Amino acid sequence: MKKIENNFVVTGFVGKDAEIRQFTNASVARFPLAVSRLENNGEESKRVSAFMNFEAWRKNENTGSFDQLTKGTMLTVEGYFKPEEWSDQSGVKHNRIVIVAVKFYPPVEKEETPEKPAKPAKKGKK
Repeated sequence: MKKIENNFVVTGFVGKDAEIRQFTNASVARFPLAVSRLENNGEESKRVSAFMNFEAWRKNENTGSFDQLTKGTMLTVEGYFKPEEWSDQSGVKHNRIVIVAVKFYPPVEKEETPEKPAKPAKKGKK
């Protein structure tokens, strides 16, 4: 049986400065990341964007990485999806998926590759 892994890697721009809350032993930073992709529709291309909300947990002595979580910073984020379930005071059950950022860092710059020339058409056998 194939092993299924719950992880992701995504690159985008921090949408606003992170909201950081400190607790006794740990701190959490919650921040939105704007991600986008180019969608081609025939000869027309447009960029489609979405905001994703992340949370990152660190022990209080390791919160230095939170300094990167400022509006406009381009980051690559690695993490996993965490399901949460709870019941409110009236007994109604709720659930959500929390996107947990385990690591985040400036993206590695990729070298632009020149466009490849069109391949010549293959000749059929005679």
